[in-house]
Amino acid sequence: MKARIRTSARTLAATALTAALATALAACGSSGSLPAPSGSGSHPAGAPTFQQVIDGAPVAPDSAIPAGSLMAKIKARGTLNVGGTDASALFSLKDPVTGKLTGFDAGLAQMLAKYITGKPSVNLVLVTADTRETLLQNATVDSVFATYTITPARAQKVAFAGPYYSSGDAILVAKGNTSITKVADLANKTVCTESSSTAANDLKQYAPSAHVILFQTNAECEQAVEQGRADAYVLDQALLLGDQVRDPKVKVVGQPFTTEPYGIGLPLASPEMKTFVNDWLKTLESDGEWTKLWQSTIGTVLSGDAPTPPAIGSAQGS
Repeated sequence: MKARIRTSARTLAATALTAALATALAACGSSGSLPAPSGSGSHPAGAPTFQQVIDGAPVAPDSAIPAGSLMAKIKARGTLNVGGTDASALFSLKDPVTGKLTGFDAGLAQMLAKYITGKPSVNLVLVTADTRETLLQNATVDSVFATYTITPARAQKVAFAGPYYSSGDAILVAKGNTSITKVADLANKTVCTESSSTAANDLKQYAPSAHVILFQTNAECEQAVEQGRADAYVLDQALLLGDQVRDPKVKVVGQPFTTEPYGIGLPLASPEMKTFVNDWLKTLESDGEWTKLWQSTIGTVLSGDAPTPPAIGSAQGS
């Protein structure tokens, strides 16, 4: 059972985001080109650029980092080891020219690194839904920023700070598909999703007669829809909308049918890190840094005001 957080607000935001991204996609024409990286000048007038947000992010006082803590180890190392992705438009996307990562998750990771070490130095380790818990448990990474849905089952294996954002399962189909517009239309269809994702379990509840096939990555699922090996792809709307922006052969249909609270994955063995990160998130939200980051990333394609972030600790497992 998942926590339900601001469903109406998120639905409104999701509706606006769908419309805005549809406009952005139309503007891309048939070139299939990536959206301009955040901070490259595509942000709305008056909104901060991605780099301005990172440059203005706070640094923790020495008193907030006790000796012997995981934060102290990260500070001594000078770099935050982060599990994440480099192929998720709006959340963590690598610029092929500069090599820099931009997006909401990428920005939060750099801001946390700066808060601890004084500089936004991040060592990214690519993860999948299957590897996130293991990499935290064996200390390969200090944290995971990867549109990581908080669940009570996952919270038995790792700690979650947050939630810091909320999305929901949605449906992606081929551009010409008009037969699937809502979750009920998935009955008896071939539907793919990422293995170990919450969507894999959600499909058992919301589309029990669907033939579900599992892939390890977003790219594999998107390709299966393009090639007709799957009728639809179900995952968090935030990620699917990024696919839609990048790929003119697919589209997102309908509205989210679940609520997915995103958390920052942390090691269970370092409980002081969870308290530290939650306090940092509260600081970002109260000082307006969370809103500025949203404006410089997701807000570059979504008109209107930034949503109110979900309350820290409000999701089961957080």
